[in-house]
Amino acid sequence: MSGPRRERALVRPHVVTGGRARPTRNIFDLVTLVMAARSEVAGLSPEKRRVMELCRGGALSVAEVAGHLSLPVSVTKVLLSDLVDSGHIVTRVGGPDTGPPSTRLLQEVLDGLRARL
Repeated sequence: MSGPRRERALVRPHVVTGGRARPTRNIFDLVTLVMAARSEVAGLSPEKRRVMELCRGGALSVAEVAGHLSLPVSVTKVLLSDLVDSGHIVTRVGGPDTGPPSTRLLQEVLDGLRARL
């Protein structure tokens, strides 16, 4: 990539985040789930509106949002942080780590799979 295309690729994330490199909150990792909390999108940037559209369909991970936006995760975290600050989205950590599954549960899954074959 060279010339104007390369320059646009470098400038766009800077413009999208208003020049900020870090989110106002350090609550996001790749699997943090985000969900729309409000439907109002007036006054939001196009990228933030797109996040709201995506999150209306249900919970998405930070990685999924970044992929849909075609933006780096670091830029996506800044946008998501702004939306949390404004009350547009809420976050939820992934499911609790309950340790390895029980032998009984694994046996039930195996029995169910065998029954389908």
